[in-house]
Amino acid sequence: MHKSRYASVKSFTTKDGSIIRELMHPNVHGNVNQSLAEAIVAVGKGTRLHKHHRSEEIYHVTAGEGRMVRGNEIFAINPGDTICILPGTPHRVDNTGATELKILCCCSPPYSHDDTELLDK
Repeated sequence: MHKSRYASVKSFTTKDGSIIRELMHPNVHGNVNQSLAEAIVAVGKGTRLHKHHRSEEIYHVTAGEGRMVRGNEIFAINPGDTICILPGTPHRVDNTGATELKILCCCSPPYSHDDTELLDK
């Protein structure tokens, strides 16, 4: 099954604290080398600082406003921005706007809780 429908995908909370909908993941949909999810960060909230040992991530902001920490950089993120996060790079996002911050997240290899190391307490 290499197709999913947004309304039928249940959301869950990841180790970093974001609300995720796995739109395409090998454990569910039969694809092989990557995963695609929508992350939602509520108004006034943020994810925990974390890194992935194996996965490269690409974030594409679809709604809201935020701030991203990626390694030693801190910068604003807005709809239309696309950011690459290399394996081993500490990162987090904070919602700085008045609406939900929505980000499409592509991971290769696919997202795994076991590949996520939290860096803050």
